[in-house]
Amino acid sequence: MPGRTIHPVIKMELYELVLEMKLLECRLTLYEEKYGVLSEDFYTALLAGALEQYDEFDETRTDFSRWKGIYETWRRRKFPRLASVLSDPT
Repeated sequence: MPGRTIHPVIKMELYELVLEMKLLECRLTLYEEKYGVLSEDFYTALLAGALEQYDEFDETRTDFSRWKGIYETWRRRKFPRLASVLSDPT
């Protein structure tokens, strides 16, 4: 609708969300480039237990833990409705 403006608080929240998403995506890209795999494929393999052979390496274990956390945060921000459905036990 012409003439309608976005409330400054909402505008700021949107701006912060966009910045957070860009930061998360940059961090995901760093891991994707380092390990040569997309974050979605990494996450699927991790949950399936296909990456257990890397647990003995401290750097890899730390990277994978951080990567998983960043990816889960990105998914919650990107798909908030999906996150609420998946976390609802009923």
